[in-house]
Amino acid sequence: MAKENIVGTMGILYPGGWSEIGANFTMAAGYSFLVFNLLCAPCFAAIGAIKREMNNAKWTWFAIGYQCGLAYAVALMVNQIGSAFTGKLNVIGLLAAIVILGGMVYMLFKPYKEATKLTTNVKVKMAG
Repeated sequence: MAKENIVGTMGILYPGGWSEIGANFTMAAGYSFLVFNLLCAPCFAAIGAIKREMNNAKWTWFAIGYQCGLAYAVALMVNQIGSAFTGKLNVIGLLAAIVILGGMVYMLFKPYKEATKLTTNVKVKMAG
């Protein structure tokens, strides 16, 4: 419903407060939880604004899916790489995180080929 509901949900799930939350979350898991919550799709009111601005339900769903997928990928990288530094290594998860990170870096630095080629033939008429 809304990201603010996390506070109430954590209060119900962990009535013991911060000590109980700290006992159930590792540092890497806590950071990845925060990263996921910050990057995932916003509340319903913001989704309504996205739909109004995009004026297309298909692109609205694409935006929501992209936000949730990106949030999951970044949270996975934070959790797996953080767990590797704390000594709780999961080899398959770490490999998945490295592959995702490599894909993101590749997409960030790959050349944009369409911007360097002109594929349209332009005919110029000479006066005379």
